[in-house]
Amino acid sequence: MLTDQLQKENATTLLEQFAFYKKAHKTTASYQIWQEGTQPKLIQTDAMMINKINYIHQNPVKRGYVDEAKHWRYSSARNYEGIDGLIEIERFW
Repeated sequence: MLTDQLQKENATTLLEQFAFYKKAHKTTASYQIWQEGTQPKLIQTDAMMINKINYIHQNPVKRGYVDEAKHWRYSSARNYEGIDGLIEIERFW
């Protein structure tokens, strides 16, 4: 488990942040690592779907992991650029 590893490595600052953000109703956990909740949205148009796909593809770029979305090894952006990805995807847009 991630928190066990962090404790082994004495990553106290990170563990303190995870403890601080733990939701009060989480009585069985000491840490909150993932954000709670989802806000599902109905994708109603092709334009909206393309927008969501592009948003997902741009996440590693925004975080500074890569310069271009197609460079992120695990991204379907590679498939949309005509480059073989790690897994085959179905493209409708």
